[in-house]
Amino acid sequence: MQAEVNGKVIQLSEAGWLENLDEWSEELAVEIAKNENIGELTDEHWDIIKTAREYFMDEGVVAEPRKFSKIMKEKYGADRSSQQYIYSLFPTGLIKCANKIAGLPRPKGCS
Repeated sequence: MQAEVNGKVIQLSEAGWLENLDEWSEELAVEIAKNENIGELTDEHWDIIKTAREYFMDEGVVAEPRKFSKIMKEKYGADRSSQQYIYSLFPTGLIKCANKIAGLPRPKGCS
């Protein structure tokens, strides 16, 4: 699978995960979101994407959902930290959808 951003072809895995994490950009995130049937990325989407990327850059691993909810609660409050909230923006959830759009590595056991 591939995505084209600004005239550059970027390789994605068969399931749509970014193969070279260094090639991530906000423009690519928009393209991956289209592949995931997400409409326009809102500020709320970007808050989750950027928080997931920050955690990965700081910790070297993808945040597990419970830990991520705690981080979101600290940053944005209880209204924007529940799994229900995250699923309302990313229908297949943090691990399968938001992390994919954020250009993070596919966690083990995740298709």
